[in-house]
Amino acid sequence: MYPAEFDYHRARSIKEAQQMLAANPGAKLLAGGHSLIPLMKLRLASPSAVIDIGRIPELRGITTSENMLRIGSLTTHAELAASADIRRRAAALAEAAAVIGDPAVRNRGTIGGNVAHADPASDLPTVLVALGAQVLAVGPGGERTIDAAQFFTGIMTTVLGDDELLAAVLVPASTPGQGSAYVKFAHPASRYAVVGAAAAVTVEGGTCKVVRVALGGLVPAACRAPAVERSLAGQQPSDSAIAAAAAQVAQDLGEVNGDIFASADYRRAVAPVYVKRALSAAVARAGLS
Repeated sequence: MYPAEFDYHRARSIKEAQQMLAANPGAKLLAGGHSLIPLMKLRLASPSAVIDIGRIPELRGITTSENMLRIGSLTTHAELAASADIRRRAAALAEAAAVIGDPAVRNRGTIGGNVAHADPASDLPTVLVALGAQVLAVGPGGERTIDAAQFFTGIMTTVLGDDELLAAVLVPASTPGQGSAYVKFAHPASRYAVVGAAAAVTVEGGTCKVVRVALGGLVPAACRAPAVERSLAGQQPSDSAIAAAAAQVAQDLGEVNGDIFASADYRRAVAPVYVKRALSAAVARAGLS
C-alpha cells in the first residue's frame, strides 16, 4: 500500500525544523524512517507533511562527561552498539541496540525515532527506563528534560508535544560497582520483543544497594518493576535471591499485551525467566566493573 499524499520538507537546523512544524499543522518528523514510513504505508499515519531532520548536524553524535552520556537523536542503533563508551558505561543500551531488527534497520534506524515512536515491543524504551535516562525535548518554549519513566504513556504515545523535537537522550554513566543488562524473548520474524527485561544494579560490600528493573514487550509502555526491585534491594545477590526477586514480577504486571504469536497468559508466565536473566547479567557486570 502507498502512503496518502503529503508535502515533503527538509530541515537544515533545529530552528528550521521548529519553524516548519509551526507552519505545517499535522506534520511528522522523519529521522531514519523505520518507524514512520511503515505506518504511513499502512495508512495508520497520514501526516499533512513530512519534515526530514535526518541531515541536521546538531542532532548527531555521542558525547561523554564524567557522569553522563549525551546521545544525539540521529544516532543509529548500529552506532550505539559499536560505541566503546556506550558498551563500557551503559552496557544494557549497547546490548539492546545490537539486537534491534536486522543490519538494515540498525544502520538506518535512530534512537530518537525509536523513542519518539514508542512501540511497546521496542527495546530501547525498556533500557532507558531501567537506566534512569532522560529525554531532551526542544519546542517553542525552549528545552525541557523528561524522565524516561514518565515519557512513555501508552501504546505509541508519549508526553512529547506536537510542536516539540526530540533532540537527545541523556543516560547516566555507570560507575564502579554498577552493572546493567538487557535480555528479550524476540519474535523470530520481526525481532521485536515479545518480552523484554532490563536491569541496572549497584553492588556495594556484597549487597545490592540500588536495583532498577524495567519491562517491555508485554506491556503497553515500558515501565518499572518496583516489587522486583524491593525484593532484591538490600540483599546479597545470590542465585536464590535473584530468583525470588524475579518471581515478584507478577505483582508489577497490570495490563499485558497478547496476540496471535503469544497470549497475555504466556507472556506473564515467561516474564520471570527474562527478569532473572537480566538481573543475573547485571549483577555479574557490577562485580567486574
